[in-house]
Amino acid sequence: MPLGRLEILTVLVLLSPMFWRGRSVPMDSAVFPCLHQWYIVRWPGSVISVQGAGTGGLVREDIVCESLESPLRLGLIAFSKSLLSSLRDLIPIIAVIGLFQAAVVRAPMPEVASIMTGLVLVVIGLTLFVYGLEMGLFPIGESMAHAFARKGSVFWLMTFAFALGFATTIAEPALIAIANEAAEMAVREGTVADTAEGRAGYSLGLRLVVALAVGTAIVLGVLRILKGWPLHYLIIGGYVLVMAMTSFAPPEMVGIAYDSGGVTTSTITVPLVTALGVGLASSIQGRNPALDGFGLIAFASLTPMIFVLIYGMIL
Repeated sequence: MPLGRLEILTVLVLLSPMFWRGRSVPMDSAVFPCLHQWYIVRWPGSVISVQGAGTGGLVREDIVCESLESPLRLGLIAFSKSLLSSLRDLIPIIAVIGLFQAAVVRAPMPEVASIMTGLVLVVIGLTLFVYGLEMGLFPIGESMAHAFARKGSVFWLMTFAFALGFATTIAEPALIAIANEAAEMAVREGTVADTAEGRAGYSLGLRLVVALAVGTAIVLGVLRILKGWPLHYLIIGGYVLVMAMTSFAPPEMVGIAYDSGGVTTSTITVPLVTALGVGLASSIQGRNPALDGFGLIAFASLTPMIFVLIYGMIL
């Protein structure tokens, strides 16, 4: 799909130094002095900082600040470095597929042009996705955690935690896919009517159960951060409960329950939930973000298994 005017304008704004002027720069940012002024152009994996008055022209990390007339060029260079970083992350996957295609399948790869086009789109999409996480989702989660910690209301913090877990999970593409597949399986097993309404109802019910589970998990995780409870006791106890419930749950629901625990920790849920935990632990005196800030994702993987197994027993 070609880019429209709005998308092109958005990219130009993000590349524009005026967009970044006056914004905070991370401690590990690189500073690049240019002729008359400093700008900030930030992309994942590389930061160009140009702010205030400067002189000269300094070459650093292969990025040349030649003049103020080339901020777009600086942004494109930084973005190119991020693209190369994303491509480097995908090289192992490409190598494995290429090796098996050449050594095991021993056949020409079909539709090479289409595959290469898709690879380019994946690299660009991954770069923009990581950039969006750094620019949007992580700051939102951390800022909300700091705001609720300053407000001092446990009720509203818990309400926000549940709503965040529920909303991010119900919109999770991976969960939608597995819920639809589970509905098809239920139709073949004869437990759901072979109609569009039957499939949609089963799929929606499963998604709601998993979303409720993740919302409860985030509340439990936030409560653990507030109280300082040991993480491993809760996790071990939860998995012991899962193993016990597996013996009583319908066999056809066991696999769905286990997979539900995995699909909830995907592209939408993880960034916001992680940022919430780290931001909250950073805001509470006596809590270590490295020790107490993480662990919410573990709860988000555990509780859906419990809830879906219960859901299978009820059905």
